Amino acid sequence: AGVSRSVAVVTAYLMKTQGLGWEEAFAAVRAAKPDAQVNPGFQGQLKLYEAMGCAVDTSSVLYKRYRLEMLGERFSEPQDLPREVFAVDPTTICQTSNTEVLYRCRKCRRALFRSSSILSHTEGIGPTAFAHKRVTDSARLSGNSQEKCTSYFTEPVQWMEPALLGVMEGQLLCPKCTSKLGSFSWRGEQCSCGRWVTPAFQIHKSRVDEVRTLPLGNSQTAKT
Repeated sequence: AGVSRSVAVVTAYLMKTQGLGWEEAFAAVRAAKPDAQVNPGFQGQLKLYEAMGCAVDTSSVLYKRYRLEMLGERFSEPQDLPREVFAVDPTTICQTSNTEVLYRCRKCRRALFRSSSILSHTEGIGPTAFAHKRVTDSARLSGNSQEKCTSYFTEPVQWMEPALLGVMEGQLLCPKCTSKLGSFSWRGEQCSCGRWVTPAFQIHKSRVDEVRTLPLGNSQTAKT
């Protein structure tokens, strides 16, 4: 009816061609068509489009998290997930960037994911977010000197697929030695920093090692 979907498209066009923020572009559309509206879902997409510089950047952390959130809302128990949702298993490709960090299972050294698969989140308010667990004052004080985020939250990686299908939550095990790496939940999980992450694919930092590839003359060496 020319009220929401087409308005979102025209708003995005003005953002791209005129360099406007989504609210400015929407205001321009409403000036020409006072009954124009944009539903909350389209508003979220326009805000994301603006945050990505008015381009669809599928490598963006913001885009990946948005895509996963949409999948989490669509599936009550995911039976089949789009292949493009999964990051490539690092054991099937060669590392091409010296800036990327590779993460391996601490027990068997199997490559698990790359730094580009980590979905960063805004740090939460710390132990005070765990009021339901009755965190004591001494625990709060001792926690201040520790690393607040004790886990990595990542996009799904190909080796995780068998564990994700048909269930809403479960454990993430190393595909080689089956040691426990973390957990996942399409409903979300709380980070140790207090932030709630939805959906959550959580790998404990204590279960993996960072491997950085550094140039050394004409060759390269891995530093753990």
